[in-house]
Amino acid sequence: MKSPYVADLEPNQVITSVFLVLSKDIRQKKSGEPYLSMMLGDRTGDVEAKMWDNASEVMHTFDRDDFVRVKGLYQIFQNRPQITVHKMIRIDDGEVEFADFFPASKRNPDEMWAELQAHIRDVGNPHLRKLLEVIFEDPRIAAAYKIAPAAKVVHHAYLSGLLEHVLSICQLAKLTAPHYPGTDLDLLLAGAMLHDIGKIDELTYHRGFGYSSDGQLLGHITMGVRLVEDKLRQVPDFPEKLRNLLEHMILSHHGELEFGSPKAPMFPEALLLHHLDNLDSKMDCMRAAVEKDRQIESCWTTYNSALDRVVLKKLRYLEEEPAPRPVRSAPPQPERTQAAPAQRPPAPSPAPRPAAPASVFGDKLRQALQADPDKTL
Repeated sequence: MKSPYVADLEPNQVITSVFLVLSKDIRQKKSGEPYLSMMLGDRTGDVEAKMWDNASEVMHTFDRDDFVRVKGLYQIFQNRPQITVHKMIRIDDGEVEFADFFPASKRNPDEMWAELQAHIRDVGNPHLRKLLEVIFEDPRIAAAYKIAPAAKVVHHAYLSGLLEHVLSICQLAKLTAPHYPGTDLDLLLAGAMLHDIGKIDELTYHRGFGYSSDGQLLGHITMGVRLVEDKLRQVPDFPEKLRNLLEHMILSHHGELEFGSPKAPMFPEALLLHHLDNLDSKMDCMRAAVEKDRQIESCWTTYNSALDRVVLKKLRYLEEEPAPRPVRSAPPQPERTQAAPAQRPPAPSPAPRPAAPASVFGDKLRQALQADPDKTL
């Protein structure tokens, strides 16, 4: 068994361990000398690694998806874990246990396969059930479906991730379909089990996760429809219109044309499948963003391009002690002394009214009043 795993590393620890090379870049220092920037990993996670010295001696001896034995210093740099590599050497596949290096579902694949078979038996429509039996009894399909990841990076990106994702959607289908009268649960379950079946051939997962040549050319939606069409030949009495509905669900499960669906969902079961698929994938993406984030101290992850946001590490946030608020003291007041009552200044005398401007009519009026004081106007 490999030791230590990425999840077991402690800061400021000199480690010697075997890792899978997830990515490798040869870069230049300011001096012009090359250095290596890598992402190393195992089944518990991944970690950045830099080889600053003597990189020219080893940089052409290994490549991406190779296994390497590394000696270096594990430390926290700019709030992110990183290995400064002192020595490294490529090792042969026969020296490692593959299960130590590839992330896998925490659930047992055989138990999940038995659960899938139970969902198939629950399908009441005889045509849909027969098609599902024909597909999943194929030994090649069964072996690949049991072990394939659901994606390279975004969600359920681990061995048996596809099967775990499909079972989750089947459970959601059985919970939501009765809520919407008229929903065909048999059709919804068949769509759930077949919507991503093309991924067994689109993705490669024997070493690192990647895309096959056919996967790059066609994509899992086209490959899934092609697989279903091939198996429909073994169910000759399958209704043509039911076939069209089922294939439409595969074609439209991404929901929007800009997200890779050749068609948008055009009937209730297709729309519901899209939303259940999106819900389950986004929730797993949230989980993975928190679990794999390399920020040591922050209660927020780095930006996640799949979710188009940063994600709150809820448990760390709830455990975080709030910063004490500063206590504001009142400004000091001047000392009060007994003072004599202030003398109020005398009110100013009213200013004399200015004389009315002189006029002929005004002069005659004043003369008349002076001649007869008892006369009123």
